[in-house]
Amino acid sequence: MLSILKYFRSSLCCSWLLVTSFLSIVASPVAADDADFYADKRLTMVVGSAGGTGAYDAYARLLSRNIVRHLPGAPQIIVQNRPGAGSITAINYVYNVASQDGTVLLALNRTAPFMQILGLDGLQFESTRLNWLGSLYEAIGVLAVTNESSVKTLADAREAQVIIGATSPGTDSVIFPALLNNTLGTKLKIVQGYKGLEEVFLASMRGEIGGQQSSLDFFQRAIPDWRTKTSILVQFGLRKHPDIVEVPLVFDYLDAKWLSPGFTVDEAITLWRFILSQTTMGHPFAMGPDVPAKRVSTMRKAFDAMLSDPQFIAEAAKSQLTIKPINGEAVEDLVKQAAAIPKALLQKLKMEINYRGDPLTSVPPQK
Repeated sequence: MLSILKYFRSSLCCSWLLVTSFLSIVASPVAADDADFYADKRLTMVVGSAGGTGAYDAYARLLSRNIVRHLPGAPQIIVQNRPGAGSITAINYVYNVASQDGTVLLALNRTAPFMQILGLDGLQFESTRLNWLGSLYEAIGVLAVTNESSVKTLADAREAQVIIGATSPGTDSVIFPALLNNTLGTKLKIVQGYKGLEEVFLASMRGEIGGQQSSLDFFQRAIPDWRTKTSILVQFGLRKHPDIVEVPLVFDYLDAKWLSPGFTVDEAITLWRFILSQTTMGHPFAMGPDVPAKRVSTMRKAFDAMLSDPQFIAEAAKSQLTIKPINGEAVEDLVKQAAAIPKALLQKLKMEINYRGDPLTSVPPQK
């Protein structure tokens, strides 16, 4: 197992004096310029989703309003939305077109860096070369069913079918239950085509479907009395959420007696770690690949300082945005570990995240 998981942590004196003196003269203006670089600058936050829609934009605007107070020189910042292709349009722009001087920040969809590592077409960037600033939210996903369902545990879902509502292919609402079916032999029937998770939850509460996959935060907001109305079968994360420590992680099932034919334990763990690194990344922020290291460091320090700022904390609470941050170094490590996975195994993953049942777009009659 370790073999795969390792992918995941005199005249000469005079001449010397002349050289060092020259280097210090050259370096001094750069250092001085770097120290006050952000004074009176206008920064741009490029957001890979439409304005006023969804959590990615909300977190980006929260950060934009607050991080500038922790940068030297009190710069201003504007938000520029560049939606398209799951934030690929925005990333391609920041990576290839935007200034690399440290004045452009990027708020991107967490799946995009991993899609590049998987080798999808149309991605004009390398995820490992982006300069990661951190994330404001480490997500934990859950698969939950209503109490009306005969399925109460993941073991039950290997014996009896349960209908799961979902939005569209390529989203967590499809990928997670599909990967459960393919790696652990569950019998989750996925109905796709709901316009959003709100619709999925309404369908669940009406009894049209048996359950759904979502983030724990969304789940708790959508069903405040979830402990009495639902059963959470499994949680999707690299570590357990403190609210549901009694619920097993998917890794708790990744042993030989559970796995579907064609998988080794090592392979299954690596595939799930790759997928769940995305949820851990949550709502990440980055800068372009050629931004000077000192400015990346300055921005990372501002990001970290902002997290303990009372004004930031109060504004996040008022906006009902959960803050569960991870720093830039941790995000960078997640991306590097994902990129180190053997290409042959990544090709296998591209197949296993697809739902292999009937492509249902309407709910079959409940039995």
